[in-house]
Amino acid sequence: MALLLVALPMLLASLFYATMAADRYVSHTVISMRDVSGVSSSTGTSGLSALLGGGGSSPAYSDLMYLQTYVYSMDMLKRLDQKLNLRAHYTSPSADFIFRLSTSATDEEFLEYFRNRVTMTHDDLAGLLTFDVQAFDKATAQRIAKAILDESERFTNDYMHRLARERMGFAESQTTETQARLEKAKADVLAFQVKNKWLDPMSQATANSSLTATLQNTLAQQEAALRAAQSFLSDDSFQVKTLRGQMDATKAQLEAERNRSVSPQNGGAQLASLTIEYQGLMTRASFAEEAYKAAIQTLEAARLDTMRKLKSLVVVEPPTVPDQALYPRRLYNLLTLLAVCGMVLTIVHLILATIREHQD
Repeated sequence: MALLLVALPMLLASLFYATMAADRYVSHTVISMRDVSGVSSSTGTSGLSALLGGGGSSPAYSDLMYLQTYVYSMDMLKRLDQKLNLRAHYTSPSADFIFRLSTSATDEEFLEYFRNRVTMTHDDLAGLLTFDVQAFDKATAQRIAKAILDESERFTNDYMHRLARERMGFAESQTTETQARLEKAKADVLAFQVKNKWLDPMSQATANSSLTATLQNTLAQQEAALRAAQSFLSDDSFQVKTLRGQMDATKAQLEAERNRSVSPQNGGAQLASLTIEYQGLMTRASFAEEAYKAAIQTLEAARLDTMRKLKSLVVVEPPTVPDQALYPRRLYNLLTLLAVCGMVLTIVHLILATIREHQD
């Protein structure tokens, strides 16, 4: 019984590990994410963790998990296979039949095999992502790890730039739109001025109103001077006649200004109409300018926010060249097999002893 359950499995396993089991080498790589601006995206961290943008709740952590998902993706596998002919390496006849990839494996089976050959772990506290790549020789293990690192950097750059374009796209479109409206509003004002040969009808209307007010004030002063003179001079006196003449002239000029402001024949109605039209154009131009200024501020804020959120891949430890094979762990596996066989033998003995006891 012991020969069948212990000695035979141990003999077969020993022969397999001694003659057939292929060595598997592991290349070790450690990466992280940090802000392009150099400021950590996490809060409440310090030291190297802060420098690397660590912290399990930080955006850098989410980016690392996103990157890990990509490393295990079919797209990554196809890129690696195209670069390194990965399938040929893992299906090599020199590898043992247990751990090599079947030559008839489908893409899905190849992906599952690849995921078993690449082990990824992350340090939540420090914000580090570690991946160990297994291959059947030292150089290939490092080449695969380097290729994964290169593709990870490319993916990170593309991903971050795509996010930046998405974040900036709306702000830039708003800025372009408001700028176009502002330019159109300014062009409308210029076209109005060229067409009507009037730089600023509002200024002209203001000047007319100011002149009318000045004439009214002058007339009031003249009336006061006339009443004062009539209090001690006769109406036929030279001074009273002079004051009356001045008042009549002022009244005539005031009446003329009033008529010019409202009379169509004198351009009054045209000035009023042009003033209203010009005021509307200037109001639209002012609104367009304020909207453009607000869009510029929004664009700048979006640019700063995008720069703050952009991250780059940091290589903490580049792909290593393994000195010796880590797998298979022959002694460990043999001792484990011996322990399992011993447990099975013990269980079988207990079962047989129980059966004999019941038979007696």
